[in-house]
Amino acid sequence: MQKPGQNIDFALKETSPKIGAGAVTGDKLSCTYDLVEQMHYLYVRVVKAKELPGKDVTGSCDPYVEVKLGNYRGMTKHFEKKSNPEWRQVFAFSKERIQASILEVIVKDKDVMLDDFIGGIMFDLNEIPKRVPPDSPLAPQWYRLEDRHGRKVKGELMLAVWMGTQADEAFSDAWHSDAATVGPEGVTNIRSKVYLSPKLWYVRVNVIEAQDLIPHDKTKFPEVYVKAMLGNQTLRTRISQNRTLNPMWNEDLMFVVAEPFEEPLILAVENRVAPNNDETLGRCGIPLQSVQRRLDHRPLHSRWFNLEKHIMVDGEKKEIKFASRIHLRIFLEGGYHVLDESTHYSSDLRPTAKQLWKPSIGLLEVGIISAHGLMPMKTKDGKGTTDAYCVAKYGQKWIRTRTIVDSLMPKWNEQYTWEVFDTCTVITFGAFDNGHIPGGSGKDMRIGKVRIRLSTLESDRIYTHSYPLLVFHPSGIKKTGEIQLAVRFTCLSVINMLHMYSQPLLPKMHYIHPLSVLQLDSLRHQAMNIVSARLNRAEPPLRKEVVEYMLDVDSHMWSMRRSKANFFRIMNVLSGLVAVTKWFDQICHWRNPITTILIHVLFIILVLYPELILPTVFLYLFLIGIWNFRWRPRHPPHMDTRLSHADAVHPDELDEEFDTFPTSRSPEIVRMRYDRLRSIGGRVQTVIGDLATQGERFLSLLSWRDPRATTLFLFFCLIAAVVLYVTPFQVVALLTGIYVLRHPRFRHKLPSVPLNLFRRLPARSDSLI
Repeated sequence: MQKPGQNIDFALKETSPKIGAGAVTGDKLSCTYDLVEQMHYLYVRVVKAKELPGKDVTGSCDPYVEVKLGNYRGMTKHFEKKSNPEWRQVFAFSKERIQASILEVIVKDKDVMLDDFIGGIMFDLNEIPKRVPPDSPLAPQWYRLEDRHGRKVKGELMLAVWMGTQADEAFSDAWHSDAATVGPEGVTNIRSKVYLSPKLWYVRVNVIEAQDLIPHDKTKFPEVYVKAMLGNQTLRTRISQNRTLNPMWNEDLMFVVAEPFEEPLILAVENRVAPNNDETLGRCGIPLQSVQRRLDHRPLHSRWFNLEKHIMVDGEKKEIKFASRIHLRIFLEGGYHVLDESTHYSSDLRPTAKQLWKPSIGLLEVGIISAHGLMPMKTKDGKGTTDAYCVAKYGQKWIRTRTIVDSLMPKWNEQYTWEVFDTCTVITFGAFDNGHIPGGSGKDMRIGKVRIRLSTLESDRIYTHSYPLLVFHPSGIKKTGEIQLAVRFTCLSVINMLHMYSQPLLPKMHYIHPLSVLQLDSLRHQAMNIVSARLNRAEPPLRKEVVEYMLDVDSHMWSMRRSKANFFRIMNVLSGLVAVTKWFDQICHWRNPITTILIHVLFIILVLYPELILPTVFLYLFLIGIWNFRWRPRHPPHMDTRLSHADAVHPDELDEEFDTFPTSRSPEIVRMRYDRLRSIGGRVQTVIGDLATQGERFLSLLSWRDPRATTLFLFFCLIAAVVLYVTPFQVVALLTGIYVLRHPRFRHKLPSVPLNLFRRLPARSDSLI
């Protein structure tokens, strides 16, 4: 998997984890969690208690439950003055860390000085039953409390105790013994969760016209425009060309909005009285719940809306009954896909409206197994540590694994499933250090990211690899560890999957009524902000810095390194054409006489039998594809440091990449970078100018800009027309090919006559100032 010239530390590594795919376990065929290593846990579900005796002077008790196993101890919250409390809390103890044979469940009374013992129950671990999903959950039972000597006391506790795996339904919400150092207030921030992105819509506001506007100064021609506001998004129309009290615009404004709709659309008609002085002529608020929804390109009916206007009378706002009205066509676009990711790494391409969705074509199953070799991201008690969790995003579904506290080699072994509607999509994984537990910085730090394109995966094959986690720092590229994943794509319908390749990548509305590049970029930025804000409000929140990193918010920012990488990508694409050109030049110069003679024979055959040309081309492409099958990629692609030009970056280029926007660097550095950009721009300008010159020379053949050159060309065209009319095409093609492939003895080093004529033609560069 190591590519030529790539550092072995940055290479993909195939692994052989002890996953259950296709294996028979001691109990049954492992099918639910077959892409991860099985982890065994002791589960204790504390439900409720009844008839607890009072221990205070007042005869009441403030009970809580302590679950104790060896050195591990978990506690429920306590209730004040309650003898029949309900906790409904689950504790999970990792079997591989268990060093005791007795489980103690103790009920205590919370006190100021020393908590009082109410009663307890003890379990022998060898007697605890085992439960494997899809078995139904174990029913909790009432247990009579005992004192420290084993005698029955007043009070009963309802609980269930069983041995299970991470496939258990209680796993995600349980308190885990490996997070014992996290207090009750931090437990919610370390649990695994599944999130759904909000459903996003494009809102199209077609501002047509307004009528009966009443400006304050009626002696001046009004300069009227419409300002539309939706949440923190604000757009404006241009100033109306007809400067009357009935202005017209017929202009579209596009917004992004998420369900449920929380804020109305506010429209204000404003008059430009003076620079930086605008007068509001009226406004209206439109709740989006009442707006029509459009699924295709058919136009919807327009509506008139009354504009309200307020004036100040004796310091109070008073509404004018009749101000004016505005003519709008407003609707929610259900036929577009709202882009909230970079188009290069989209994980979902479906339209917003569910009625337009097509059936799924497959299932994507992912096992997030473990990570190893992680770099310490923080310091606790004088030693470096990491509290790592993983996030995966595909389509509208985000998943977050639980946080493994204080470990540089965390084991998650969590498995998730997504429906697949298009294989030309990408799933993104990100590893982060949890900064919202005790000792954290309050910000989740990036550990690294992995992308896998589904179209590169074979159906029904399990890919188990260790992916390098790479992060760019101001000092350069750093490997922060490796993450081990198991991935399987299962195709549900081969016919539907192959048919999908003939369909447009995006929904039809993107081609019938396309949005401009600037519009798409602005709308994508707004969509990212909305998704980030909504997920940040979940519990536990998916933080803004995590969402922005997963969605590649800063992918459009200037980077000298990325520019170099893209330039060399273009050169790599053109390298095949360059190689063919060099090969043909060697044929023409008879570097290998046998090959040149064979090409002559093939050329003569194709000229005499032209019906063989296209079959020969396609047969040649078929044979190339069959030949390359032996060296086809057997592993999914991953982050390539050499392709990204990340392994040898100039420090100043790195500093520029990490600079803020607008810049925060000193004027001297900014001036130096500006001069460097001017230098690069000058070279690009020269290349573009040369291309323009060649194009203008070609156009000047018939423009009579150079009358002598045009006369010569027209005479040549006339003679060529007569000769080609009386001469069979095959003869012309044969003579042309033999002339091009002629022996070097019959060649001259000087340019040909047509090339000399072309280079002498005039271009408009003479007219440039």
